[in-house]
Amino acid sequence: MNQKFRAVAIDGPAASGKSTVARHLATSLGLVMVNSGAMYRAVTWQILEEGVDPTDAKAVIAALTEMEIVCGVEDGLSNIIINGRLLAHELRSEEVNNNVSKVAAIPEVRECLVAIQRAYRESGDVVMEGRDIGSVVFPDTPYKLYIDASEDVRRARRAKDGEADAVAARDAQDSQRKTAPLKISDGAIVIDSSELGIDAVVEAACEALLKLGWEE
Repeated sequence: MNQKFRAVAIDGPAASGKSTVARHLATSLGLVMVNSGAMYRAVTWQILEEGVDPTDAKAVIAALTEMEIVCGVEDGLSNIIINGRLLAHELRSEEVNNNVSKVAAIPEVRECLVAIQRAYRESGDVVMEGRDIGSVVFPDTPYKLYIDASEDVRRARRAKDGEADAVAARDAQDSQRKTAPLKISDGAIVIDSSELGIDAVVEAACEALLKLGWEE
């Protein structure tokens, strides 16, 4: 694994605020922000678009091998193109929300996307958020954060964004899967965002990184 460049790993459950924190933190530090969850959502969207049953692992793997997946960076943020289509708003659909955990639990899918995620670090420092960044993607990085929030707060955030997926069910799927389950990585500093505004959470994240040895 390339260790020339640094990686800030930010993990946490659905609607904890980790994506927003990662984006602000990357801007503050001048790093590239990578949303690993968008990759799993993109594969899920394509699977559903092709009419593949997301619970049929063999069918999903077969479809994955035929996909052309290109991940890049634009304006400091990661993006993803599948079969020539740049995906954005499609990734937040209710159907994708309801099926992404099923697709993400397939080992071959994770193996494919983890390789792509690690490649981002080969050309510069990154802030990457997801559910297994500190435990699987970059287990060697000392810069690990875990952004959490109460279930009630996270459910309210989902509702405010017009999304109705059940965070409790999503938590169970993500934390109980056999491959790369959601967990607090060894050495990670936990930040509870339940009662904090985004500026306060980002400030706490910056302070945590300094404690973990981050230097400009």
